[in-house]
Amino acid sequence: MAFQFPFKFGGASSNALSAGRGRPSKMMEYDQPLVWVTLLLMLFGMVMVYSASISLPDSPKFAAYKNTYFVQRQAIYIGVSLVAGLFAFRIRVETWQKAAPWLFGATLIMLAMVFVPGLGVTVNGGKRWINLIIFKPQPSEMMKVVAVLYAADYTVRKQEYMHQLTKGFLPMAGAIGLVGLLLLLEPDLGAFGVIVCIAMGILFLGGINAVWFGGIGALLVVIFSTIIALSPFRRARMFAYLDPWQEDNALNKAYQLTHSLIAFGRGELFGVGLGGSVEKLHYLPEAHTDFLLAVIGEELGLAGVLVTIALFYWMVKRAFDIGRQAIAIDQTFAGLAAKGIGIWIGVQCFINMGVNLGLLPTKGLTLPLMSYGGTGVFINCIGLAILLRIDYENRVLMRGGRP
Repeated sequence: MAFQFPFKFGGASSNALSAGRGRPSKMMEYDQPLVWVTLLLMLFGMVMVYSASISLPDSPKFAAYKNTYFVQRQAIYIGVSLVAGLFAFRIRVETWQKAAPWLFGATLIMLAMVFVPGLGVTVNGGKRWINLIIFKPQPSEMMKVVAVLYAADYTVRKQEYMHQLTKGFLPMAGAIGLVGLLLLLEPDLGAFGVIVCIAMGILFLGGINAVWFGGIGALLVVIFSTIIALSPFRRARMFAYLDPWQEDNALNKAYQLTHSLIAFGRGELFGVGLGGSVEKLHYLPEAHTDFLLAVIGEELGLAGVLVTIALFYWMVKRAFDIGRQAIAIDQTFAGLAAKGIGIWIGVQCFINMGVNLGLLPTKGLTLPLMSYGGTGVFINCIGLAILLRIDYENRVLMRGGRP
C-alpha cells in the first residue's frame, strides 16, 4: 500500500491543515533522479571503456585478449554491482551503523592479507589485490565506503568528546593511521589521501574542535610532503609534474601527463568523434582506467568533459542535500554517512580529473562509476545504495512512518 502525504517534498504544511484537500503526495518513494544519474554514468563509462580499450589487443601485452574483452567484463561488473546495490538498499541504516566497527576490522584484515604470499596479487609494482580464485577484490577500494560508515558511527558515539584531543580525535587518528600504514606499504597513496579526506571531513561536520582540525590539517600536509620527499619515485614524479614538457620528463615520469594533455588539446570544443582518439592507440597508458577522462576529452571535447563534471557535481550536491535532510530530522549517523559519501565521490573525482588535466601530480585513482574495474564499480554502487537507503528512510520518517 503506497504512503499518502499531504505536502510536497520540502513543504511546510501539516496533515491537519491539508487533510481535507484529498490530494496525493508528490513525494517519490525513492530518489529516482539519483538512480538515473548513476545508471547514466555507468553506461556512459562502459561506452568510453570500450572506446579506450578496443585497440589494446594490438599490443603484445594484451595480444591474447579480444577487442571486446574489457567492455564485456565491465558489463558483468556493472550487472553484479547493481544486484549487490539492490541488496544493500534493503539493509536498514541502523544495521549499517551497528555493523560499522566490525566491517572496519574485517577490512583492516583484508588490507593486511595483500602481503600474504600466495594471496596478494602484485600489478605494476603494487600489492593491492587478494587472489580469491573466483575474483580479486581490492581492499583499499572497500575501505573507502567502510571509512565513511566507521567515521560517521565514531562521531555519533563520541559526540560529547569531539572537542577533546585525547578522547575525541586521537582514537580515530590511530585507526586511520593504521589504515594509512598498510596502504603506504602497498603502496597506494591515492587511496590513503581519499580515506583521510573522508575521515577528516566527517569529523569536521561532526563538530571537532576547529583549532585542532586546522592543526591536524597542517600536520597532514607535512606528513604527505615528507612521504613524497623520502620516496625517490614520488619525488621524481613531483619534479616531472612541475615541468612535464622537459624532454627527460616527457619521456619518463611525465609521459602519461603529457599525452593526457595532448588528448585534451586534440579534442578542443566538441572532440574528434566517438572512437576517433589517437592517444588511446598505445600512446596513453591506462586509458581505460585512470585516464578515461582524457579519452572523453579527446573524443567528445570540452562539451563531453563538462557534462561529466556536471553529472558528478549534481551527485555530490544531492548527497549533501540528503545528509542535511537526515540531520534535520535527528538522524545524525545517516546524515554524516550521506555527506561522507558525497565527500568520497567528490574528492576522488577531483583527484582523478585534476591528474588528467595536469592540475595535480599523477596518481593512480580511477573515475568513480566510469573507469574499468570490478571492485571500484562494486563499492561505488554499494555506497550509492546506502545513500539511496538514507534518502528513502528520510522520506518515510517525514511521512510519519517507520523505516
